[in-house]
Amino acid sequence: MSSVFEEKKISKAIMRVGLPAMLGQLTTLIYNIADTFFVSLTREPATIAAVTLCAPILLIIMSIACIFGMGGSSVIARLLGEEKKQEAGATMNFCVYAMAVSGVITLVLGLVFLEPLAEASGADADNIAYTCDYLQWIFMGAPFIMLANGFVHLFRSVGLIKESTVGLVLGNVVNMGLDYVFIAMLGWGTAGAALATSLGFACAAVYYMVCMVCKEHRGNQLVPLSPKHFLPNAEMVRNVTGIGVPGALITVLMSVSNIVLNNYIGIYGSDAVASYGIAYKLEMIPILLSVGLSQGVAPLVGYCYGGNEKKRMSDIVKRTVQYGVLLGAAFTIIFMLSGEAFASIFLQDSALIRQTGYFLKILCLSAPMLGVINMTTSYFQALGKAMKSLTITVLRNAVLFIPGVILLNYAWKLNGVIAAQPVVETILTVLCLLMYSRDIKSDFRIDDSSGMRL
Repeated sequence: MSSVFEEKKISKAIMRVGLPAMLGQLTTLIYNIADTFFVSLTREPATIAAVTLCAPILLIIMSIACIFGMGGSSVIARLLGEEKKQEAGATMNFCVYAMAVSGVITLVLGLVFLEPLAEASGADADNIAYTCDYLQWIFMGAPFIMLANGFVHLFRSVGLIKESTVGLVLGNVVNMGLDYVFIAMLGWGTAGAALATSLGFACAAVYYMVCMVCKEHRGNQLVPLSPKHFLPNAEMVRNVTGIGVPGALITVLMSVSNIVLNNYIGIYGSDAVASYGIAYKLEMIPILLSVGLSQGVAPLVGYCYGGNEKKRMSDIVKRTVQYGVLLGAAFTIIFMLSGEAFASIFLQDSALIRQTGYFLKILCLSAPMLGVINMTTSYFQALGKAMKSLTITVLRNAVLFIPGVILLNYAWKLNGVIAAQPVVETILTVLCLLMYSRDIKSDFRIDDSSGMRL
């Protein structure tokens, strides 16, 4: 672990923790695009619309895993920076069992309220059957979805970078292979896509648990899986949930804003929802790569903070932001030049191809800003300042985005709805820079005053 988190050269340290996370997110991205591609083979816009409408529900399921995955990761990384290995291992054990129980509860509630959830997500008479088919199998796989997503963060926090990435890649590769079997060969449509997703996450979850058993057997006290280690105390639960619940609310608020957006796009028909769904899937390339980079670096930031290496921590954050902005700018140029060419991979209708290409050109304007927004959010989560990371999300999804969608829809109809994302993220980037600057100056000021007292 020390060889990963104590790498002296900053650019190399970022690459060692960031690139594997980006690789994992890249396979998630490929799975998302493959999922859409295989569903598009049905040549039915309503099926593509259904998959788009279900995405926020899947995000909400993942957000519950964030309570214990991201919350636990932040706590564990800082404990390791303070050289408290036994407490870190106990926290890991608690988070794993908490995710499993939460997954079973979500499975039961999801199946009981299946149709109301489909309607709330924006499904209409054209696509509600497809939407319910998809959601049924997603809820069946909820325990595995939660475990797999939580393990990714927990493994990174204890320095198991390779294992974290292998599990993520394994799940997505299985998912893509089953997509071909269930959709292209067997013709199961949206139900096949959801079943493939759940089974992919199941394979990843099993892999992670096997890794934990093997590591524990070899004497690694950071990854205990045995129930005998399940001895959470009130402080541990409070520390994990104190960071994890605001972190989960981040994803929930994103899902709520996406549901509002889908409902407004749905006013203009299934074709508009399908076009936006494909454009957004493509825009997920820079989004997920940026998320992977920032989340991969987060444990390193938390480790530096726990070890009181503030200057190094600041340099890591700044360099990561620079990499993220450059990455986003490159994708903006690519999508501006080739938007319709990418859209034609999924669509045959020339009008839908033009519309999707146009949507993509609008959405990609925000790609360079993701480096700032995602890294600032991960920075606050890594330091345990969960309310500040939540503030960023509340600003984006509630204060700015939902009113922005409503106002821009009133002013420019469908084009205005699509433009809400780059408009909001431009404003949010400025606010993130101000929040980070103020926080880092405050931390250094406290250190200076402490030094004077000594």
